[in-house]
Amino acid sequence: MHALEHSYRGLSLLVAINWDRILFVGAIAAGLLAGAYLGGL
Repeated sequence: MHALEHSYRGLSLLVAINWDRILFVGAIAAGLLAGAYLGGL
């Protein structure tokens, strides 16, 4: 259980550090999906 808590804290630290990069990739993916949807209409 201690190892699980430790790895969870490490994962949350990585997300906190790289939050802007995750958001940037999500915005690009959303834009591509929206473009594909509008292109398919």
